[in-house]
Amino acid sequence: MRLALSAAVLVAGFLGASLFVFWLAVRPPRLAVRLLPGDVGLTVEEVTITTDDGLRLAAWLVPRPGAPAVVLLHGYPADKADMLPIAASLGPRFTVLLLDQRYFGGSEGRLTTLGFMERRDLARAVDFLAARGFGPVGVFGFSLGGAVALLAAAEDPRIRAVAAYAPFADLGLLGQELYAWLWLLKYPLVGLTRVWSRLFLGHDITRPTPVEAAARLTIPILLVASREDEQIPFAHAERLRDALAANPRAEFLLMARGRHGELPPDFTARLAQFFLLYVR
Repeated sequence: MRLALSAAVLVAGFLGASLFVFWLAVRPPRLAVRLLPGDVGLTVEEVTITTDDGLRLAAWLVPRPGAPAVVLLHGYPADKADMLPIAASLGPRFTVLLLDQRYFGGSEGRLTTLGFMERRDLARAVDFLAARGFGPVGVFGFSLGGAVALLAAAEDPRIRAVAAYAPFADLGLLGQELYAWLWLLKYPLVGLTRVWSRLFLGHDITRPTPVEAAARLTIPILLVASREDEQIPFAHAERLRDALAANPRAEFLLMARGRHGELPPDFTARLAQFFLLYVR
């Protein structure tokens, strides 16, 4: 009896821990970036994107009539202000839309779905640009934003090109790497987060995966990653590179050094050149 009770307590504790892990993943503490458009010389129009499930997403529009458009997607758990330096670099030649993804920044949403709903949110942002007469459209995404861009591009032919900096290839794999210190327990822990996802959100938010989406893409892709990235292991870039091997318009900027989000000196020029070549 005592053994059975101890086992039940352990199981209950593990279930509780897995629920905590899931809830922390979809409701992380938000990072507010202390940067304003004026700090980088930009004047923006504050706009709102409405999602399929009725959320209002905050965005900044830097319009340039007649120019192609680029959507900028921030990483987890930051907000659109983190993309302002890149927006300032692209602004002279592109219409730029900086979007707060759901739950983050000034956008509504009680949680992030880590790409599952965000890919559809990006489609609504493309709708917005089309309604305003801006296009064609390219997307730059950092980290989570890069994963969202790959997922959305596999479903939306209006996205002409994607640049993804340090996207994860597979959310489940990333979870196993994050909790590798638990050894074999990492597998049921991550598996249970998928159970909680179906129970509370109605979907397994780890599917589809960005690497599956990448394998279907034929549009120009610029994949950027660093071997020193301390948040998204370089193995994710290798999996994505393999998935993109059949795409003749895939380009790779794989760096030996650089922490998560650290940009090489010429990166914004390379990014502008990429979009000028393919988004027209």
